[in-house]
Amino acid sequence: MDFGLTDEQETIRAAVRELTAAFDDEYWLERDTKHEFPFDFYKAIADAGWLGICVPEEQGGSGLGITEASILLEEIAASGAGMNGASTIHGMIFGMHPVIKHGSPEMKERLLPKIVDGTMHVCFGITEPDAGLDTTAIKTFAKLNDDGKHYTVNGRKVWISKAQNSDKVLLLTRTTKFEDAKKKTDGLSLFLTDVKSPNIEIRGIPKMGREAVDSNELYIDDLQVPVEDLVGEEGKGFKYLLDGLNPERILIAAEALGLGRVALKKAVAYAKDRVVFGRPIGKNQGIAFPLADSKMRLDAAELVLRRASWAYDAGEKDAALYANSAKFLCSEAGTEAADRAIQTHGGFGYAREYHVERYYKEARLLKIAPLPQEMVLNYVAEHVLGLPRSY
Repeated sequence: MDFGLTDEQETIRAAVRELTAAFDDEYWLERDTKHEFPFDFYKAIADAGWLGICVPEEQGGSGLGITEASILLEEIAASGAGMNGASTIHGMIFGMHPVIKHGSPEMKERLLPKIVDGTMHVCFGITEPDAGLDTTAIKTFAKLNDDGKHYTVNGRKVWISKAQNSDKVLLLTRTTKFEDAKKKTDGLSLFLTDVKSPNIEIRGIPKMGREAVDSNELYIDDLQVPVEDLVGEEGKGFKYLLDGLNPERILIAAEALGLGRVALKKAVAYAKDRVVFGRPIGKNQGIAFPLADSKMRLDAAELVLRRASWAYDAGEKDAALYANSAKFLCSEAGTEAADRAIQTHGGFGYAREYHVERYYKEARLLKIAPLPQEMVLNYVAEHVLGLPRSY
């Protein structure tokens, strides 16, 4: 078993590092402060072909694996772009798995090339305010019209990233009411449909960080969705969503790792240059030891990340364990490294101009999203250790 990167993967890392160097910390601070979507960064990524890294070659993509995608997103985050940069594209990578695997040939031909070339933005409408992580409890409902040509959709979604700048939404609904379904995972359907509609009201959510990419509530009122926008078969949406869960966790882990790396880099540079009491503060073990500890924790978390992406790309049955473990360990190590970067900077760590407070706010998000650390522990306890379900 070899987790060393291939020459092709190292080439990917170097190319992404070169591209992202054109978008420095000041660029991301300005986008974050002004709450402006980074369209020029997004275009640069699209023009370089990175949006199609996991899309099959027949739809204009590169047909590469999650390992390559994780390198891409780690480097974006590690450039200082953090979650503001990664969130512009990561949903386009893992989120399209249901369409790639289950969409009709017509749907894939019609939509995937536009995702690859960056001309179509997609957001993801899964979470609901009264359901949270209990996806089967969603209430947004799609009813097939009598003409058999459209569904009428009504409901509400929350924490929908990038909705204000998207053209399409991958929308999860119920097509069978919860109480009428044989199993609670039955009767859920996925649609890839227009989000720019007078029947969808988008309300932004003020939040702690990652301000260049909006988060929103969607209020859906009698939205007419063509049957051609149904992904795969009606009622199998939950199963289709599962195809994207492990890639999502792996890519989020890579972003947390990247944020931890850039935070540590900033802290080390500051510890070398900052002189107090006539000596660099990095000479003090109270500064040096936490940073050394974070270096080792980030390296250890990266090993689990590499194991996870290898297992997923190889189709190994234990991929879910490693994907969840990578998400947990990388977000813990990344957040801790960012916190220690603030501590190393002292009062300046609280100042936006030093950027580490932005890294911390974005890294801290990854202990909550796309699922909190506690749910990872629940998964390992129940599905790996065989302990009784706790919820």
